[in-house]
Amino acid sequence: MNKKQLIEKMAQKASLSKADAERALDAFVGAISEELAACGDVQLTGVLSLKVDVRPAREGRNPKTGEKIKIPAKKIIKCKAGKQLTDLLQ
Repeated sequence: MNKKQLIEKMAQKASLSKADAERALDAFVGAISEELAACGDVQLTGVLSLKVDVRPAREGRNPKTGEKIKIPAKKIIKCKAGKQLTDLLQ
């Protein structure tokens, strides 16, 4: 499902216009993005949990030359599906 299809489904299920559904989705994504940018956690109980984590710096190798390279630390987003969502797959 892409963004356009999600907007159409939201509009249909919530009896909204597509424009209203798009604004709601953009607000939702914006709120989640702001919270994650501030290194906060997002928990939608039973559905989804998002958490910012730090992957430490490490040493790697260039697969072509075998040369050692330094891989810098970086922030990543960890996502975990909630029980309600995983139960749908059973």
